[in-house]
Amino acid sequence: METLVWIIHLLVSAALIGLVLLQHGKGADMGAAFGSGASGSLFGASGSANFLSRTTAILATAFFLTSMGLTYFSLSRSKPEGVLDKLPAASKTVPSAQPAPSTLPAPANSADPKSGEIPK
Repeated sequence: METLVWIIHLLVSAALIGLVLLQHGKGADMGAAFGSGASGSLFGASGSANFLSRTTAILATAFFLTSMGLTYFSLSRSKPEGVLDKLPAASKTVPSAQPAPSTLPAPANSADPKSGEIPK
């Protein structure tokens, strides 16, 4: 089933690229106004935008549906693992917190014995 969705996805994406390249932009009409021969269309003057844009919308919808289908297949195949899932069980334990010392070591040249204490 996944192979069929892949084939449909690739065909739809190629057709979508082709249809987008066939369409002309809004600025292309200006060239036709000055005598360019590119204004002739296979589907007529008014039907080309309607047919091509509807077909592009249908192919874009099919592309999104096949993309979601491929995402479903990839997620249902295996559960994604995180970094913590790869650690051994012994290293998952949190080390116990040691209490902070109440005094700091006194500086070597200090004459005051209370100079290293943390004020409360």
